[in-house]
Amino acid sequence: MAFLKEKDAETLRKRFEKLDKPVTIINFTQEIECMYCRETRLLLEEVAALSGKIELKLYNFQLDKEISDQYNIDKIPATVVMADKDMGIRFYGIPGGYEFASLLESIEIVSSGKSPLSPDTLKKLGEIDKDVHIQVFVTPTCPYCPAAVITGHALAHANSRIKADMVEATEFPHLAQKYRVMGVPRVVINENTFFEGALPESAYVEKVIEVVIQKQ
Repeated sequence: MAFLKEKDAETLRKRFEKLDKPVTIINFTQEIECMYCRETRLLLEEVAALSGKIELKLYNFQLDKEISDQYNIDKIPATVVMADKDMGIRFYGIPGGYEFASLLESIEIVSSGKSPLSPDTLKKLGEIDKDVHIQVFVTPTCPYCPAAVITGHALAHANSRIKADMVEATEFPHLAQKYRVMGVPRVVINENTFFEGALPESAYVEKVIEVVIQKQ
């Protein structure tokens, strides 16, 4: 059964005609597939089939351990979106529901090589020289979550010291409990800084900068 209706698939084909650089999507699954591993793989296969500029690579999380370790994958389903190099953009869990928009925009950002962030934000990001790990906890039914995910991915795209993960909360309940996810989006920065809601870009970046200052 196809995830995308033919009408939607045709819309995406036309949208993907504007892609610039080739995009590689790497999906980590396993032989006995986890909850939503199969669905994630099938969805990505459908997306990749819509453009010759999108290549999908599939790896077994356990059997291809060297590659899993190379990309620092510690849970599945996991999806990496990259161009000629890894930009720290990750999806943990199925990018379905509202999060499908996050997947599409991340593909377009990576392909264009151009940041959607403001010049002021890019200037501030250029000054970050410490590692930053952003985890954005979401659910597929949350209409406000994609904005938080896309901003995180855009930050990662703009600065190689920043890594940004979408984490689907219901698929990883142990993490939702660990980080006290009571509502979504909940953004966790370097384990100890939290905020909820889709903050404006400027406020989002200020939270990241606060974490960097704390590390100095």
